[in-house]
Amino acid sequence: MQLLITILFYGALAALLVVLGLGIANLARTDENQPSRSNKLMRLRVFIQAIVIALLVIIGFMAGAIHF
Repeated sequence: MQLLITILFYGALAALLVVLGLGIANLARTDENQPSRSNKLMRLRVFIQAIVIALLVIIGFMAGAIHF
């Protein structure tokens, strides 16, 4: 189970890098849809970051590094 969560974590990190790259590339565009697209990419990036953080916390619990 820990291996599956770890694979999901790295997949989510890769998705985060892709969205971040798309956001940076979108800054160079000058069409009228650029602000709307930038806002959507920002919201998607924040959503994926939340998933990555949640997966990292789950990995910490499973590894025994986080105790309450």
